[in-house]
Amino acid sequence: MLGTATNKINAFKSSPLFKNSFWGILSNIVQNVFLTLFFVILARKLGTDEFAHYLIANALYLLLAAFSTLGLSQWFIRELDDTADEKELINRFFKVQLLFGIAFFFFNAGTALVLYSDFNIRVYTIFFGLNIIVDNLIYAIKALNIAKHEQKITFKILIIEALLLFALAGTLYLFKVSVLFLIVAQIFIRLFSLNLFLRLGTSKLVSISTILKSEISYKDVKALIINNWVFVIIGSISLIYWRSANIIVSKFLSLTDVAIYAITYKVFSVFIIFPLIVSNSVYPALVKLFNKGDVEKLKEFYQNVFLFYFLYGLLAFSFIFSFSDILLPFIFSKTYESTAFYTREMFLTMLVFPTAILQANLLVAIKLERFDMWINAASLAIYIILTMIGLAFHQSLTGIYLSIFISFLVFHFIQDLVLINRKILTKGHMAFFYIISITCTLAYVELIQFFNPYLFFVLFWVIVGTLFLLFFLRTQKKHSIQPTVAKNLEDS
Repeated sequence: MLGTATNKINAFKSSPLFKNSFWGILSNIVQNVFLTLFFVILARKLGTDEFAHYLIANALYLLLAAFSTLGLSQWFIRELDDTADEKELINRFFKVQLLFGIAFFFFNAGTALVLYSDFNIRVYTIFFGLNIIVDNLIYAIKALNIAKHEQKITFKILIIEALLLFALAGTLYLFKVSVLFLIVAQIFIRLFSLNLFLRLGTSKLVSISTILKSEISYKDVKALIINNWVFVIIGSISLIYWRSANIIVSKFLSLTDVAIYAITYKVFSVFIIFPLIVSNSVYPALVKLFNKGDVEKLKEFYQNVFLFYFLYGLLAFSFIFSFSDILLPFIFSKTYESTAFYTREMFLTMLVFPTAILQANLLVAIKLERFDMWINAASLAIYIILTMIGLAFHQSLTGIYLSIFISFLVFHFIQDLVLINRKILTKGHMAFFYIISITCTLAYVELIQFFNPYLFFVLFWVIVGTLFLLFFLRTQKKHSIQPTVAKNLEDS
């Protein structure tokens, strides 16, 4: 059994999935260390009102930036794998990103003037909006790097950017600077990153001059959106959950709640690095398996990745449940002591988020993006309705966190039904996921009361890790036996 495990590990380490994902995870850990330190320094050195104003402006810009890209990266990656004229497709994609970046900059400014009367929030939002133009171009370059398996270039540049942001935040310990100065400095850092992306991230495939010279008519843009409106909606909805919550909190709750929500989401965003980065390598692999028509290998690959995504979600939830009380007040100061409680509520979503992302990628890979779009839309509607109902009865962050969790749970369940209908997922597999998730979560929450929370975390994962390793090896042995049996039957 040990030899089998070693062979599986060695085979996985040599795979493109591992190589791309390893560099992605490693660089994102480094990147997010610096970004988190940047965020922590702002939380500690800015007053609560200043910090909240900064967060509100940043949230509005990020919400609209999610729409401005049209969510076309998955479409672009899929089309680039089949197109005969790469250069034409690339320049067309980049030109669309540039045009919509400019359009959404003005829309961002108008939205700020309509939503907020506070002068500082309006000014901060307008300046932040300049980043939308730059972000759209970087978004396009990132998609191209994924398609060309050059994620390492992306990761290196993002680490440099994060280091510069950390250095910027460090100036707060030396000088008293305004929030506006910080925002303008962030814009220049983002422009520097774009310059690096253009020089290093796209080889000779694209440049600012080729983007500007590329001709694309209103008719072409309209056709692109109409033909790929499903990707536009999918790409936008996926980020609305998190960004819209910042806006909702700012309109219905206190500035302190704005800061608390931002901190809990920051912690959550650190932990979702793993599934999101691995998905950048998983999605192209799913597309290739589907295009080859190898349904059995597609199902096997999906099930293996699903298992590890599930384990990671449970690991992240249990870690926060055990360590949040001691870690978060230490990191963010006792000003935001209640953050630990709300972070545990936020991390309920982590139990279904990684596997939901995997299944969303699978649906798009097998060209069921319309199903994925309607599932996303239904889930978002549930989230908004539940949030409004919750705030009507009790104005608290708890209502928002529970609404996010329930909507993601529904999202996951509908995905399961679609995949069962397509015979990629079985009812047994679906039942196993929900039974094990509920059992492990309830067992952890109840039993931890009788033990030291830190030691219980270690003990729990020694037991669970061993059981799942045995289960994984057993399923892999079963998969390796089946082809042999089939070949023997053919020979006889």
